[in-house]
Amino acid sequence: MASPSKRRGPAAPPQTSLSIAEQTAAFLKTGGKVEEVPRGISGQPGATARKHITISTKSQ
Repeated sequence: MASPSKRRGPAAPPQTSLSIAEQTAAFLKTGGKVEEVPRGISGQPGATARKHITISTKSQ
């Protein structure tokens, strides 16, 4: 007999523009600051471009 599939709870509802605006307002009210990241630059630390390499099995 096959084991029953694992059921997950209901999915979290998507955030609405209003809830995001409320969260942003609360963040700014507590002294939080928004940093604008220039276009083409990642806001994630360590997300620098990586060198592309080609691995070949052919002898040169």
